[in-house]
Amino acid sequence: MESFHYLDMRSSWFSKLSLIFGPRPPLSWLLLCVVSVLALIAVLGSSSSHTFDSLTTTSVPDIYTNYRRLKEQAAVDYLELRSLSLGASRQRELGLCSKERENHVPCYNVSANLLAGFKDGEELDRHCEVSRNRERCLVRPPKDYKIPLRWPAGRDVIWSGNVKITKDQFLSSGSMTKRLMLLEENQIAFHSDDGLIFDGVKDYSLQIAKMIGLKSDSDFLQAGVQTVLDIGCGFGSFGAHLVSLNVMAICIAAYEATGSQVQLTLERGLPAMIGNFITRQLPYPALSFEMVHCAQCGIVWDKKDSMLLLEVDRVLKPGGYFVVTSLTSQPYGSSLSMKNSMFTTMEELTPKVCWTLKAQQYETFIWQKTVDSDCYASRKQGALPVCNEGHDVRSYYKPLVSCISGTTSKRWAPIRNRSSSPHRLSSAELEVHGKFCCIIIQFYTSLRGVQPEDFFEDLRVWRSALKNYWSLLTPLIFSDHPKRPGDEDPLPPFNMLRNVMDMSAHYGGLNAAFLEERKSVWVMNVVPVNAPYTLPLILDQGFAGVLHDWCEPFPTYPRTYDLLHADGLLSHLSSERCGMMDLFLEMDRILRPEGWVVLCDKKGAIEMARMFATQIRWEARVIDLENGSDQRLLVCQKPFIVIWEENVTRDQNPKNLEGDPESLLE
Repeated sequence: MESFHYLDMRSSWFSKLSLIFGPRPPLSWLLLCVVSVLALIAVLGSSSSHTFDSLTTTSVPDIYTNYRRLKEQAAVDYLELRSLSLGASRQRELGLCSKERENHVPCYNVSANLLAGFKDGEELDRHCEVSRNRERCLVRPPKDYKIPLRWPAGRDVIWSGNVKITKDQFLSSGSMTKRLMLLEENQIAFHSDDGLIFDGVKDYSLQIAKMIGLKSDSDFLQAGVQTVLDIGCGFGSFGAHLVSLNVMAICIAAYEATGSQVQLTLERGLPAMIGNFITRQLPYPALSFEMVHCAQCGIVWDKKDSMLLLEVDRVLKPGGYFVVTSLTSQPYGSSLSMKNSMFTTMEELTPKVCWTLKAQQYETFIWQKTVDSDCYASRKQGALPVCNEGHDVRSYYKPLVSCISGTTSKRWAPIRNRSSSPHRLSSAELEVHGKFCCIIIQFYTSLRGVQPEDFFEDLRVWRSALKNYWSLLTPLIFSDHPKRPGDEDPLPPFNMLRNVMDMSAHYGGLNAAFLEERKSVWVMNVVPVNAPYTLPLILDQGFAGVLHDWCEPFPTYPRTYDLLHADGLLSHLSSERCGMMDLFLEMDRILRPEGWVVLCDKKGAIEMARMFATQIRWEARVIDLENGSDQRLLVCQKPFIVIWEENVTRDQNPKNLEGDPESLLE
């Protein structure tokens, strides 16, 4: 019956065609049908191909040629980007890492290091080669994560859910640097007057100032102390006080799985990074800091044939100070002199490196490095040897050495009294850097080095660029920023940016422009290992800076920076051994939720970067600089990815939600 019904239907269909075209359709009509079908297939195929290309290669990026138009078209752009991320590119988005990786720091895997054969403390050190093959996924925030409070409130109060530490760890801590008070269930408060020494961090800072011959700690800058390396910094109380005096204090501490000093210091909006005195040099050049500070940092300085002390000497400038405050059970202010075995050994060692004991008061000892390079030649026979010339060039995690570094450097000069602005170098000082750079990086500079005219032109360019950045970001951060539940509208001049990283810092011009504009940010100036070696110049300006290989993870904890900036880094890395996706995953790891990324590069590199940004769920837009060049800006924002509980429906808003659900991607 079914076959008869089908034949009957077909007969009916043919009879209708016969009424229209006659008993036999004309040949021209059949040819027309075939041509039409082929044309339709070609059109549909071309459209599909163009659509796919636009999603995968971003061959036609959204380019805005006017900063003013950006604010007007922000809503349309966000809708388009949301549609893009929720549409065809959804299948290419990377997934979230497991909960165990919320505070994961690559290269610091103690169990893997032990399996690889590292021991005697080396298992606690940085070993990127052990964890080279990493899972490609996005590090998720903890379920209780909240956006940090704005500076300066965020310096003294942080959310306890943002850091991997428990109340018991706080309460059981006996360290003087870890004295703090829990105000509420979900907050930790730091008291600047109750953070380091029993009578307060201000009194301790004043004590150090007087021990080196100053009337007040506000005279640190005038005495030439503008950069301090704070080893084992606790929770950053001493550094926070120095920052209030316009002294740049960089905290370094060993990796800690819980209760991390570096993580909490960065959460407070203060400079910090993971760094160890174990087997390798720190990624700083010789003669970098005017003061190295160690308050109960737990390092036995005479170990490893005094190589740990020689590392302090390497990074200390001539005339600089080494401040050590020891653990003691005596109350602060006691007249009992502390003379234990370690300091007895130190008294024997320090003359061998031309240090003198500047002062000793209670538990605090201060040594001063010589300003006379001839001191090393006049020492007794058997003293520690001086390194060969050029030995300390580009110190990037090299093994510790048993010789004295920096004595033949062109930068060997006493820390200077500063009557003018502390962050401005004179032409004579720049010429020293020019000669120095010409010697060690002539391949990159064509024998020019750092010329004063280049330096000041670079600063002029970054003054203008920062104004453009700020006008670009201001409407997005302030006006268009989603209002959070129970929060007031964020209005200028409140600053939602505090921790800034310049991933290819060059001369440090962006940092200098921030200072001139009085923006309340600090900048971690990163000099790539294969870029011109300008890190000594950056540190001599009093800025935070470090040498780093961007084919490796940066030594910091997840969610520690508010803004990442890079000029020309993408093109620079295109010839390197590392993949661009690995770089973007690392940027996503260290960037806070709702944090910003500003990349300046060639058009082709920016178009490719936008594709990667889409894969890791960033909202991204390309901006034409309107200067006739091939340069483009890529401005991205990392969304706040909410980790919903299994028993929470989409219509319910978790009590810890800090973002607008309508603007977030699951």
